[in-house]
Amino acid sequence: MKNSPWWRDAVVYEIYVRSFADASGDGVGDLQGIRSRLPYLAELGVDAIWLTPFQPSPMADGGYDVADYRGVDPLFGTLADFDALVADAHAHGLRLIVDVVPNHSSSAHPWFQAALASPPGSPERDRYIFRDGDAPPNNWTSVFSGPAWTRLPDGQWYLHLFAPEQPDFNWRNPAVHEEFLDILRFWLDRGVDGFRIDVAMGLYKDADLADVPPSEEGFQSRSPIWSQPEVHEVYREWRKVLDSYPGDRAAVGEVWTDTAEDLALYVRPDELHQSFNFAWLEAPWSATAFRKIIDDTLAAVTAPTWVLSNHDVVRHITRYGEGSLDPSAGLARGRAALLAMLALPGSAYLYQGEELGLPEVKDLPPESRQDPIFARSKGELLGRDGCRVPIPWSGDAQPYGFSPGGAGPWLPQPASWAALTAERQAGDPASTLAFYRRVLELRRSLRGTLPDAIAWLEAPGDALMFTRGELICAINCGEEAVPLPPHREVLVSSGNGEGTSLPPNTAVWLRSA
Repeated sequence: MKNSPWWRDAVVYEIYVRSFADASGDGVGDLQGIRSRLPYLAELGVDAIWLTPFQPSPMADGGYDVADYRGVDPLFGTLADFDALVADAHAHGLRLIVDVVPNHSSSAHPWFQAALASPPGSPERDRYIFRDGDAPPNNWTSVFSGPAWTRLPDGQWYLHLFAPEQPDFNWRNPAVHEEFLDILRFWLDRGVDGFRIDVAMGLYKDADLADVPPSEEGFQSRSPIWSQPEVHEVYREWRKVLDSYPGDRAAVGEVWTDTAEDLALYVRPDELHQSFNFAWLEAPWSATAFRKIIDDTLAAVTAPTWVLSNHDVVRHITRYGEGSLDPSAGLARGRAALLAMLALPGSAYLYQGEELGLPEVKDLPPESRQDPIFARSKGELLGRDGCRVPIPWSGDAQPYGFSPGGAGPWLPQPASWAALTAERQAGDPASTLAFYRRVLELRRSLRGTLPDAIAWLEAPGDALMFTRGELICAINCGEEAVPLPPHREVLVSSGNGEGTSLPPNTAVWLRSA
């Protein structure tokens, strides 16, 4: 355990670059803004930060439409700013992970512009997926709503599993492989500690572009779109590159699968180091659901990860509160779920602002929304802007210290966030921020002393209790208090769990008797 690589039990903090901290005063987060908040992150107690894309992009999808994989968009700074951020992060004891987007590029990428300027059948077009025909080549639909094919004036169609401004690469072309190996080396040479791989299961498509059967729509492991067997060879290539650098450089995949067994295929010893465990993120507030996911994950995956929120989903504070008549239930459940998550073997990924108890912002005005999901669905789907509202740092009014000089943030912040700023919570020992700091400090003190396995305890009602060495974790998802198991002392509670019983919507760490 003491010699395990850093990523195996790390706590990684996701930074959505546009919304974390703005140093330039234009209302958009940037790299210098992140640098200014590194002391906050170090004090929070995380081990690493993950940056969403900051490379040059037209921002058709918040930076996930990359036009240049080896640069920094002027909106966010310069390569010199990035190098300084890497150095400062390391000086604060923080590892740094960057996003890589290999499934698709921006339509503004030089390769795609060259494809548009070249005839059908040309080498330039072969770097993407083009097909002839009077009708779309198949029935595939975009993840962002609408068709997955767009027709050019010359009659050919090109594939985009997301927005039309995000054409999919043809990974059956060796040039694509070589390009991304070089991109990895570019950032590794600049000192990054690893990569988060966007749409990691989507690189290869069925060679015949077969239709998706009606029963297999969505992120299905055995669809003609996702998790084709050839994708694993890509990650074997990438693993060799990562292993050739010192310092345990790591890669975590954004992989949506149907089962933990399918997920485990991506983290075989010669492939990715980790893969996100979205089953945990999608679970309802239920001890039964939590236990099944824990059992399935620990049985199948050797380096598990746990995550409650990210930049693509409704914040978990809001998800957990839906359907409850108690307005405080979402936050209480969110704090309890964090405690349960951090007690499990493996690593945990936090999303910026969850340590402040930020809820989803559901009432953004239509004219401020920028997510392509909202536009492509003609407003029927709200999209992901609600979890991307900029962080409130200080003060009593927008922009809450996010931008200097009072510049308006790129997405409006609610008035209610005046009570949730980092500045206000830092001085309150009962705040969610203080709770996160306390739990992360305790988890770090236990690192290397706990086994990589758990044992279940009998638990009454809708509660869950397990041991991990001398640590006991109990979480009550029910509506009635339940008795705590025998223990020597209470280490930390997400709420009022200091007595002999555990209230509803509460979790606790105990030292075994």
